[in-house]
Amino acid sequence: MSATNAQWMSELPPKLWDIPLHHLSIPGSHDTMTYCLNKKSPISQNQSKLLQVLNKVFPCIIHPVILKWSTTQTLNITEQLDAGIRYFDLRIAHMTDGSEKNLHFVHLIYTTALVEDTLTDISEWLQNHPKEVVILACRNFEGMTDELHQYLVTCIKNIFGKTLCPRGELLTLKQLWRHGYRVIVSYENETAVHSHKELWPGIPYWWGNKVKTDDLICFLESMKESGRPGINLTENFQYIMAHPSGSLKKMTLPNLPYLDAWVQKQCPGPGTKCTNIIAGDFIGSDSFVSDVIALNQKLLIE
Repeated sequence: MSATNAQWMSELPPKLWDIPLHHLSIPGSHDTMTYCLNKKSPISQNQSKLLQVLNKVFPCIIHPVILKWSTTQTLNITEQLDAGIRYFDLRIAHMTDGSEKNLHFVHLIYTTALVEDTLTDISEWLQNHPKEVVILACRNFEGMTDELHQYLVTCIKNIFGKTLCPRGELLTLKQLWRHGYRVIVSYENETAVHSHKELWPGIPYWWGNKVKTDDLICFLESMKESGRPGINLTENFQYIMAHPSGSLKKMTLPNLPYLDAWVQKQCPGPGTKCTNIIAGDFIGSDSFVSDVIALNQKLLIE
């Protein structure tokens, strides 16, 4: 496996090229775009009125705190791709006072990056890595009208073109390569999905919403009993206002060894307790991505 995992799919043992994609172990990033949150951005309209009022009254105090607790990633989109991330959690929004066609990403506050530019960056990266396949989970859609959904879907089609994998084709890597498919778009809007064969329904997403590592792992184990959607490893920030000097990063990093130990015990495959997508925070801070990729070796033993 290469040092950066930039081509890990093409470097998998040939036997795994015939395994359906949803049976492989795939690393993802939670709240992918929070590395570029805008320090001058307003608070998301989806947040509580209390938080918005506090931010207006005490902006010099509240806004920096929110920024620290909203950031889940430090690597940019290209660096995440190079690191081996193949599932991207893209929370899309249109700012109330924003330009008509400018779509941003959001996590409490909005990003400096625009959606169209980011998708273009992913497309350009894929052109240089023709055997890598990415899953783009488009969700949230704060402030999005039907017209903006149509605009976004048009952007997706124009940018990725024939590399978009049509809905319903559960393919292996070898089959995806043969057809030239490199992008799977999960889109959490039923109307848009029904209207466009290039869009897949939203991927079920488990958010532990736990502060303590033991509680998070117990939650993940209990959810495995219910099926096989992707699992998100993250800490929540429900006590954000009680810990203004802290940050999500300070809370998460010390717990990564315990979470990685849990990851290493998982197994991909067709079983009801098997894992598929495992997404985490602060990609690149430890061996998380390599550990998730390495789980695929267990498929060779069966």
